[in-house]
Amino acid sequence: MRTIPILFEEAVKKYSKNPLLREKVSNVYESITYEETRDKVYCFAAGLMSLGVNHGDRIALISEGRNDWIICELAILYCGAINVPLSVKLIESSEIKFRVNHSECKIIITSKGQAAKIKEIKPDCPCLEKIIFLDEQDQYTENEIYKEEVYNLGKIFLSENGSLFEARWTSLKNDDAANICYTSGTTADPKGIILSHRNYTANVEQACTLMTIPEDYCTLFILPLDHSFAHCVFYCFIYKGASIASIQIGKSPMETLKNIPINMKEIKPNLILSVPALAKNFRKNIEKGINDKGKIASSLLKIALKTAYIYNGIGFNKGKGLRILLKPMVNISNKILFSKVRDGFGGKLDFFIGGGALLDTELQKFFYAIGIPMMQGYGLSEASPVISSNALHNHKLGSSGYLVQPLEIRIEDEKGNALPPFSKGEIVIKGENVMLGYWKNDLATQETIKNGWLHTGDLGYVDNDGFLYVLGRFKCLLIANDGEKYSPEGIEEQLTEHVSFVDQVMLYNNQNNYTTGIIVLNKEAVRKWSKHHVHNHHINEDEKAKQFLKHLHKEIMHQDKGGQNQLKFPERWLPSTFLVLDEAFTEQNHMLNSTLKMVRGKITEKYKYQIDYLYTPEGKDFTNKINMEVIKRIIAEK
Repeated sequence: MRTIPILFEEAVKKYSKNPLLREKVSNVYESITYEETRDKVYCFAAGLMSLGVNHGDRIALISEGRNDWIICELAILYCGAINVPLSVKLIESSEIKFRVNHSECKIIITSKGQAAKIKEIKPDCPCLEKIIFLDEQDQYTENEIYKEEVYNLGKIFLSENGSLFEARWTSLKNDDAANICYTSGTTADPKGIILSHRNYTANVEQACTLMTIPEDYCTLFILPLDHSFAHCVFYCFIYKGASIASIQIGKSPMETLKNIPINMKEIKPNLILSVPALAKNFRKNIEKGINDKGKIASSLLKIALKTAYIYNGIGFNKGKGLRILLKPMVNISNKILFSKVRDGFGGKLDFFIGGGALLDTELQKFFYAIGIPMMQGYGLSEASPVISSNALHNHKLGSSGYLVQPLEIRIEDEKGNALPPFSKGEIVIKGENVMLGYWKNDLATQETIKNGWLHTGDLGYVDNDGFLYVLGRFKCLLIANDGEKYSPEGIEEQLTEHVSFVDQVMLYNNQNNYTTGIIVLNKEAVRKWSKHHVHNHHINEDEKAKQFLKHLHKEIMHQDKGGQNQLKFPERWLPSTFLVLDEAFTEQNHMLNSTLKMVRGKITEKYKYQIDYLYTPEGKDFTNKINMEVIKRIIAEK
């Protein structure tokens, strides 16, 4: 039997005095040991039992990352209940209300920063019996309680009913549900992914076949703890006796973000979880810091990166063949330049683990060059979530790594036939990490899990060395009028990386004779170009807008004409025309989900009229009236 409490108990037995949780309470980080954490878990779990929590009850947890988050999750699981982790990024009350009511949560545990949202939905949640606040409130209404009261109730319960508490957690089974993790609801109502105790502990064992975590390791959690990716990693750290630190929570989300570089230097993490948006931000800050030091520093960076890119290859072939001749130059760059960059991350960071979306290969090469490799992985919540990853001892940049073990994989065509290596098809997996199903949604469960095989909905292939390549969504392909299909995500990544004006882009082709694009522009870059590159500054606004659109079209269509971008994809899938937008894709307007992936269905639905327009003779001209008006407004803005 391998439940989460058993995993935790074994870790406490082995590493009782090791620091487990680290949190910056005032001016310095303070830590509590494995043994001290277990004492808190016992008290809080017993307190929940005292409040009437039974085996199988659902309890929602919404809070920024902190010690309390992990203690509460473990406590919920020890008393046999199910944690329903809610993202702090859920803004609208309807989103929280749906999840709470659908899972029939009996209790909600909330931080101060999220309390107002919970108080707002309280009257509309008939199953909700109590709210537990992690931070002290000025006043409490009926059925509201502070966490310290729960701890006090727990102490009494343990002294009087200790055997009942032990009987509860030791009676848990592998297939008992641990979490109900809700999807972002990109196409319909969110689905509740039921992950069992064994799903998580199996994925911990699987993930540890790919990476080594010494017990003196520490990670700084930047990504939200509610996601299954974070769950797997913090349970891996517990499994190996390592420690977990949280970002100092600011008075606002922006203040919390500003604490990240400060906390990195204080904690000196060995490993950090990352997503492409975060990685891009790190790179931007690194390059700005060096470029601000002047032309010499900027030139040194370019030379050092170019040399390291050649020497490193794609990782699998690092330093092999004639590349070995570059090693002295790489060592010099590392000593005089890249070591100082690494100091900004605390100086002990061995690598990132990247996930959440496709990570541009050039971005991977950048972090590899500076000596902090970004090991791209692949997974999804329905798989608890890790399916594959690159590792320090075995990696290919551009791939999603090789499979965790044990795990079975098949690449299937549309008819469910297994395909040979290098053939593109749907990624289908089978293992103990596959979810139990979707909460109250048997139909979706049957469509996703067939004969024990999880159909991921993602397109990919496996090469002869066993490395998995994920190409995008299997059902979000571009489909030409001749039936040929292609994944848009790699092209979209290249456009955002290599066309300076493009911040976001979604390509579209649904059996049409050409591909179109919906583009969110970098407004500052547009205005800067207009100021410095318009040939005649006395021309009218229409002509300025037209000149820019022609330049943008030229930049887009030259993505496959040679140089570093040559032959990454067939030229026919580049957008022949495009629509430029005033509004960015964000979580707030539901164009991005909680992991910052584009919600293609929502974007297509919202801009249906404009997409249809792009397939008319007038719309096919990229200098059409809609684009002209948007560009004129951008140029006119101060």
